[in-house]
Amino acid sequence: MPPVHQILEQKEIPSYLEDRGLLNQYLKAKRYLLAGNTLQVKFKERNPQGSGIWYFRINRQFRALGVFNADGDLIIFKIDNHQSK
Repeated sequence: MPPVHQILEQKEIPSYLEDRGLLNQYLKAKRYLLAGNTLQVKFKERNPQGSGIWYFRINRQFRALGVFNADGDLIIFKIDNHQSK
């Protein structure tokens, strides 16, 4: 599991979180991940292994999906509602 140096969001992510009332929960999960507490937020690589897409849990319903850049920063590109499927 690669270390997370910094977490960055694409420009539409904060408004998506704000519209759904998830911003505080997201920021809390982000703090846990940056502190190295990967078990708390269930930080894992998405299947299939080797896809390069990682996710962490915001709450029971939502997950943040991201990819690592060359500097070791996690770039969040999508918030997934995994219960809507």
